[in-house]
Amino acid sequence: MAKVKVTQIRSTIKRPNDQKLTIKALGLGKINRSVEVELTPQIQGMIRKVDHLVTVTEL
Repeated sequence: MAKVKVTQIRSTIKRPNDQKLTIKALGLGKINRSVEVELTPQIQGMIRKVDHLVTVTEL
């Protein structure tokens, strides 16, 4: 599996609760916080759901 680096670039203020929970499930929560995750279909779906709040770079 490929690894990707997910970085939160926008705030979750005034966002729907499901997007806030998705950010939390990815291990983010503050702007400029980054995590490295395996790129599984489940993670891809989570990233797609909050793609306007995060950036993704391949490692």
